[in-house]
Amino acid sequence: MKNTISTLLKQKQSGDRITMLTAYDSTTAAIMDECGVNAILVGDSLGMVMLGYENTLPVTMEDMIHHTAAVSRGARNAFIVADMPFMSYQTDVRDAVINAGRLVKEGGANAVKLEGGSEVCEQIQSIVNASIPVVAHLGLTPQSVNAFGGFRVQGRSLDKARKLINDALEIQEAGACAVVLEGIPSKLAEIITQKLAIPTIGIGAGSGCDGQVLVYQDMLGLTAGHTPKFVKCFADAGALIRKGILEYISETKSGAFPSEEHTYSAEEDVISQLMKECG
Repeated sequence: MKNTISTLLKQKQSGDRITMLTAYDSTTAAIMDECGVNAILVGDSLGMVMLGYENTLPVTMEDMIHHTAAVSRGARNAFIVADMPFMSYQTDVRDAVINAGRLVKEGGANAVKLEGGSEVCEQIQSIVNASIPVVAHLGLTPQSVNAFGGFRVQGRSLDKARKLINDALEIQEAGACAVVLEGIPSKLAEIITQKLAIPTIGIGAGSGCDGQVLVYQDMLGLTAGHTPKFVKCFADAGALIRKGILEYISETKSGAFPSEEHTYSAEEDVISQLMKECG
């Protein structure tokens, strides 16, 4: 059954936790869809995990449309959310609506996601008025990495916690169908979840949210270097991939691959004739 904004809302109301993972290609999206994940986020995190950038800021609309289209071709049932990249919605409302429309029309997204609170409520309302569902994003918003001075937990002081609560209520009033809560204290995320009628999806926000999202490369052990505290490695796919590549190199160099079972044959008389002709 296709996951929609209505089915996600019913999950919140019934206490059925929402599952979301990132994906950036058709093959991965198809596997996730087969497993029954509720939603797939085509995140601008692709800038780091797929394109090798230091952060999400260089990601373009063309990047997002390209990867969203690939995911939408691979997933039939998951609710597909596409990130609006940096400066695709901050400039003005018109740009926001046009770019959101491109992600739906050209990319096949079911909803778009943008970062920010009260300052983007006008954009949220205008996109929703264009019949495009919007997922909001509060807390540690990666596109604000320079303003934050790095990737830092948000909402730890009383004033900042209050602002996040107010922002959550305002983006809900503006028409957001869900909100991602990233990098905030778990108790604060729980308070926001209880106050909102729309689903909350946590990443580094504790278990009190209505659902969870992780970057799939993180949860499958495919990334190197620093791993955030909130990431759990559910399967060490990185080790399995490295093992397979090393075995491929070894067998190719030794001549063990390809073996007879991996080769094609021709009739003996054809080969004999060719050998005569070729001397």
